[in-house]
Amino acid sequence: MNDVSDYLAAIGRKGGLKSRRSLSSDQAKEMVRVREARRAFRDFHGSCFWSERPDYKVTAKDVDWVIERLRTYGGHAGVRKAAQLCR
Repeated sequence: MNDVSDYLAAIGRKGGLKSRRSLSSDQAKEMVRVREARRAFRDFHGSCFWSERPDYKVTAKDVDWVIERLRTYGGHAGVRKAAQLCR
């Protein structure tokens, strides 16, 4: 049992060291912003983004466009979501 625990600890430590990356706080915030914009695109596709393909991949350059469409066509919920993306 102890050998198995040691083995799992060793491979877990190795994987953790390999997958670590250093991001600045600005990069991390931008990644979160893009992720939330992608989620908003999916959630509001029927009301705000109906003219786009459902599998459209939102990128960092599209976040402002997503915010604009949410404010224009998203109703109260869309405006709230746009405000969250602007933080």
